[in-house]
Amino acid sequence: MDQVHVVRHKVLVEGRSQRAVARELGLSRVTVKKYLAQAAPVRHEAQPRPRPVSAAVAPRIAALLEEAPRWTTPKQRLTATRLHQLLRAEGHDVGVSLVKAAVAEWKRQRREPLIPLTYRPGELAEVDFFEVQVDVAGRRQKAWLFVLRLMYSGRDFGWIYERQDQVSFLDGHVRAFAHLGGAPTRVAYDNLKPAVARILAGGERALTIRFAALASHYLFEPSFCRPGVGHDKGGVESRGKYIRLQALTPIPAGDTLDAINTQLLAQLDARRDTRRHGTEATIGVRSAEEQRLLRPLDVPFVAEAAVPVSIAPRALARVHGAWYSVPCAWAGLDLTAWVGATTVTIVGRDGRRISHPRQRFGGRSIDYRHYLPALAIKPQAVRQVAPDLVRDLGDPFPAVWANLTAQHAPRDAARHLAKILGDLHAAGAAVVVPALERALRDGTPLRLAVHAEAPPVLGAEAVPASLRDVAITSGVAADYDRWLQDGAA
Repeated sequence: MDQVHVVRHKVLVEGRSQRAVARELGLSRVTVKKYLAQAAPVRHEAQPRPRPVSAAVAPRIAALLEEAPRWTTPKQRLTATRLHQLLRAEGHDVGVSLVKAAVAEWKRQRREPLIPLTYRPGELAEVDFFEVQVDVAGRRQKAWLFVLRLMYSGRDFGWIYERQDQVSFLDGHVRAFAHLGGAPTRVAYDNLKPAVARILAGGERALTIRFAALASHYLFEPSFCRPGVGHDKGGVESRGKYIRLQALTPIPAGDTLDAINTQLLAQLDARRDTRRHGTEATIGVRSAEEQRLLRPLDVPFVAEAAVPVSIAPRALARVHGAWYSVPCAWAGLDLTAWVGATTVTIVGRDGRRISHPRQRFGGRSIDYRHYLPALAIKPQAVRQVAPDLVRDLGDPFPAVWANLTAQHAPRDAARHLAKILGDLHAAGAAVVVPALERALRDGTPLRLAVHAEAPPVLGAEAVPASLRDVAITSGVAADYDRWLQDGAA
């Protein structure tokens, strides 16, 4: 444009000839004449060149791309390179670049246009699960990250679970709503199995019973994406990727999964001072504005699932493929187990609750305190499980077992420990434990210390009525000495 101005100025203002200006500027006289004829350059598009090969093969390319869904899958899809091979096999003399360009244009014409959305406070949240890796107690394992994102404020909640099941899915909602201070009006999901039992005609969904109960409890509207469409809830999709790359890199490590979750939640909450993308306000400011419009919480939803269980003769309950111990008196009963995201609680007929850490399929959680009555009469079983038994009983029983094995052979030590377990079951820990601690400290025999502290008492109902009023004074060693001396005299 500057050159056009210079040419026009030299000829029209300075009065120089076109030939002189062309020679001075190194331009063709035709170009100088063109610049003088129009004040601004005009682009003249050439007529498109004929493309006989593309015109001949385009209908066949389109036909193959339309037919491909019938004989391909998303993971075994028809690529442009493979389409080129098919066309060559059919006798079409076509280059791979032409085929790739045709496929790209075919996809562009069918690409769904995206709409920029706006969000109002408290209106919408998006939820999804993401696979992650964590190091728990020095062992690397696969886990699942639950993410709930409030779309207006951009505030995120994340919690890592050992499994991607319905209980963890529901528990994630309970924790998220409690942490964020309320529930939004609507929550968007994929068509994941914990929420959707069946996809109906017309885009409707048949919800699972437990998820329908969750939505009814918090009074939010579940909204589901179209099957196979990944951008219907792009907000949480991008946030999940960000959390994996930023908050979970390097791979987080901790003694427990709860410790890792505490660190993760602190990192997510630290973003409150970050400016919300596309606005001038921070995430914290918009979150405070949004929280006032979230539906207030009342009683938290019970995420645990009730599972009927039959207690085996070994006083074990099998729940989702794992085994959990219960008091041996419960053997043979039909009870209820409440399965949570991290715990399994078995409720007895008397209302007593026995909780265990939730195990993976095939795992076992055995607490040998549940077997005290049986172990008291089975010394050989005591010997077999002694290390695990004293671990479950806690102090001072590891020291008690070490004391017994130091003074007796293993078989006799197990017999002595079995008798102490009987005393523990009959008299209780409040009586037996202090007696054992004193015996270990003073060096006195353990069994004598327990009996001196808790002598056996015979119930009145076990004594015949004619003998209940008879009092017998306990003898002492001095009486026997005196009798022996009197006899010798």
